Amino acid sequence: MMTALHAEWTKMRTVVAPMWLMLGMIAATVALSAGATSVVTCGSAGCGGDTTRLSLIGVELGQALVAILAVLVISGEYSTGLMRTTLAATPRRARAFAAKAIVLAGVVAAAGTIAVLGSLLAGRLILSHHGFTTTRGHPALSPADGPTLRAVVGSILYLVLIALLSLGIAAIVRDSATSIGVILGLLYLLPILAQVIGNPQGQRLLQQIAPMSAGLAVQATTDLPSLPLSLWAGLGVTAGWAASALVTGGLLVRVRDAPT
Repeated sequence: MMTALHAEWTKMRTVVAPMWLMLGMIAATVALSAGATSVVTCGSAGCGGDTTRLSLIGVELGQALVAILAVLVISGEYSTGLMRTTLAATPRRARAFAAKAIVLAGVVAAAGTIAVLGSLLAGRLILSHHGFTTTRGHPALSPADGPTLRAVVGSILYLVLIALLSLGIAAIVRDSATSIGVILGLLYLLPILAQVIGNPQGQRLLQQIAPMSAGLAVQATTDLPSLPLSLWAGLGVTAGWAASALVTGGLLVRVRDAPT
């Protein structure tokens, strides 16, 4: 297993695209969070709003680049024929696929940590200059605060789960463009659909099963009863999507790429 992990890590760090995608993810996440916090103000004591969740809103954009990286990790090898070399070096298909998932998860966790903490820092600096102060009921954002720490950790885990979900879908579909389209549709179209349907029960159901709506509920630190799912249950829904995609993708890799 160590040989397979080393091979995947070597491919990840020696190819230019993964590095730029993760740098882009960090930049996009922090930039959107900074932009969102810069347009809100607190003019009086008691102004509401979940400042932690607002400061982490950039994750909604950064996840797209995470998904693209995950797709390229495997579908790029199919398109170039490199997968034959990978499976020749690691004949056990399940081990090769697991190595990809582990290395991908580690890279996304590291980049996600930087992106999420950078977003929180940007929110802390910007919001304090927009009236969100301790005297108005909004102490400075800090990972030392329990709910904020949970939102930070949950956001990092969410990005890792999106990477694994995308890897699984890419293993099923194999084509890069189609895989990216499926993943982005799953992430962004379901929440939009939930907003446009008129049936409240149907709207709530979509919010409960959509990987983004459910998973990002973990970022909430206020008004928790209004959430469609409890905090960790929502992240569990995203984990269920990721596990299903990984298992299906792994089985197909084992069957379709079996030596003849």
